[in-house]
Amino acid sequence: MTVWDRPEPPPHPVPLDRERIVAAAVALADEGGLEAVSVRKVAARLNAGPMRLYGYIATKQELFDLMVDEVQAEILPAERPADWREALRVLAHRTRQAALRHEWLADLLGARPGLGPNGLAVTEATLAALDGLTDVDTVLRAVETVGAYVTGAIRREIAHLRAERDTGLSERDWQRASGPHVTRMLATGRFPALARAVHDGTDVDAETSFATGLEWVLDAVAARLAPQP
Repeated sequence: MTVWDRPEPPPHPVPLDRERIVAAAVALADEGGLEAVSVRKVAARLNAGPMRLYGYIATKQELFDLMVDEVQAEILPAERPADWREALRVLAHRTRQAALRHEWLADLLGARPGLGPNGLAVTEATLAALDGLTDVDTVLRAVETVGAYVTGAIRREIAHLRAERDTGLSERDWQRASGPHVTRMLATGRFPALARAVHDGTDVDAETSFATGLEWVLDAVAARLAPQP
């Protein structure tokens, strides 16, 4: 039985329910990451005994599942675009925006599909964008491909943000500090492709990089959807 199927305990003099528990857990994770979330810490935030929480959640993994489902409500747009490409684009960008608001989400993306109401709604919206345009197996592979890109790109961006905080160096500061070493290594002539990328490549911000890569992935999906000669 999943956490969504299991009934909550009867009322108690000190009000408590899954909604309050999840809100407290999300707040803790927003402040200190997933490592800041435990049944004991959530209980303390709610001024409740830890054992009371086990009437609502059986494991910390269930708590994480509930937290992810809560945030997935932020991903669904008010209206689904009729165009499949725009629908997937909107979902991808809204997923990135949710992860930037809740960085811990990046650590939980790409796991088993969410079975909560919001997770199922996100999955339904994603599949519905392509439903009827091609066979179901092609739809599944396309959705997996877009999802893999979105998850990977978000994790990379969040990792960069964490590195900036951990080191106290912005990306630009890190590049300046690493510049002498990189210059010496490129001068050996052993890395010609990397040298061209460093000297001739255009530096873009994270949002532009994400959007560009997403469009290339959607181009690949469009090519699969196009009638084959």
